[in-house]
Formats: sequence, structure tokens, C-alpha cells
Amino acid sequence: MGLFGYPVTHSLSPAMHNAAFAHLGMDYCYVTFSVKPDLLREAVTAIRALDLKGVNVTVPHKENVVPFLDEVSEEASFIGAVNTIRNEGGMLTGFNTDGRGFMKSLSETGIDVSDKKVLLEGAGGAARSIGYYLCKEASEVCLYDAVTEKAEQLALHLNTLKGNACAIDTATFKSGRFFSGTDIIINATPIGLKHDDPVPIDISLLERSHVVSDLIYKDTPLLQAASERGCRTMNGLGMLLWQGIFAFEIWTGEMPPIEVMRTALKTVTRNE
Repeated sequence: MGLFGYPVTHSLSPAMHNAAFAHLGMDYCYVTFSVKPDLLREAVTAIRALDLKGVNVTVPHKENVVPFLDEVSEEASFIGAVNTIRNEGGMLTGFNTDGRGFMKSLSETGIDVSDKKVLLEGAGGAARSIGYYLCKEASEVCLYDAVTEKAEQLALHLNTLKGNACAIDTATFKSGRFFSGTDIIINATPIGLKHDDPVPIDISLLERSHVVSDLIYKDTPLLQAASERGCRTMNGLGMLLWQGIFAFEIWTGEMPPIEVMRTALKTVTRNE
């Protein structure tokens, strides 16, 4: 098993999956595969040729891999992206466990989305994955992206689920008029990966009642500033853990040792 991406050497997934395989005594190994975009078709064909049990898929391949698969799950089809592929006798089926992973990490932290108003910043693949689930449970999901048209298109798509998504333009976002009525704020953009990135929202608008989440694995400047203002915060490490747990189940049919995987992730992040 392994991970298709480009670049991919920075991935934390091998640590948690290989720890789980070792704990259960499974004869599997999880490695990273650096797959250039123009060789994605060949890489997918290699899954069958090498009889790999399955792979994960990360940027920039999540959307582009879909046409090369035999089947795609309902949620992955709606999202338009795949992060997990299962191989059953050469039959390749695509799944997306990112959204489920995020929702599980929220509930594990004691955060309930039911009947809450959510601000989701970003309209890319990550926002689509978690928006699919947020719209099913939240009372309202407000989408903001620097490219307003992307937020509007995603809102239209998500509204086919429950009709509770809306797009926010840049002027409205910067004014902060909607912040006082928002319960949960989620950064689904790459802003925060670099140490000198700006904070993606106006920190002065945050209140102690806000829950602030960032899909980036580490405690970003946004989370640090939100914590200082008394907000409850959550980074993306839990999402990474749970999407991996769900992928493990899809490949093996077994529940992995969750705490073993969690410890492996914490260990590798401490050593970075």
C-alpha cells in the first residue's frame, strides 16, 4: 500500500499505517510514491500490475485520478475527488475519507456541528470534502474564497444536499458582519503552511464562543491567535488520523489500532 502524490516525501501517513500493520502483525508495508501528473494513468495501472491492496491519493491527483478508476463511491462522486483506492482482483474503487475524517475529529474533540452556523474559508478540494458533511448537519454553511466565483459554484453544488450553503463575497468577509452569529470557523486553505503566512481572518473579530479549526496539521498562526483570544481550537492532525483509519478499514476490512496510529503521528510531528 502507499500514497500517490507529487511532492509526497513529507507525508506523515507511512508512520501511522506502518505502526498499525506492525502492531497487528499484518504483512503489509505503506510507502510513498512520487507520481508526476503526466504519469498518473500509468501509476494507477501499476496498482493492478503489482497487485497492491490499495493506495491513498493526495495533491495534485485527487480529482484527476477519478477517470482511471472502475467505480467511485457516492460521496467521492459528489465531492469529485478520491483520496483512497481499493483494489479487489483488479477492480479499482475510489473513496473519499477526508470529510468523514474531519467530522470524526470534530466529534472526538467534543464539537457538535448540529444546528450550528459554520464559516468555511476556501473552496477547493478540502472544502468540498468537508462541506459535503457539514451541510448535512449544520444549520448554515457560509463559504468564502478569494475567488468569489469558486465559492458561489461550491455553494450551488452543496445546496443540492440541503439548501443551507451560501457564498460570501470579499467585501462582506472583510467587514466581518457575519462573525457574531457564527459558531465554527474553519480554514480549508493552505494559508498557514509557511511560517510567514498571514492570518487568514481578522483576529479582532474572534470571540470566546467561537470554535476555530485549521485543516493544517500543526498549530498555525491562526490557531495560536485564536487560542490567545480564548477560542476553542483544533488543528488538522485528527482529520489526518481518522481519514487514515477509514482508509485502513476499506483496504483490510479490519478496525486498526487507533491509539497506536495516534501515537505514531504525534511522535513523527514532534520530531519534525
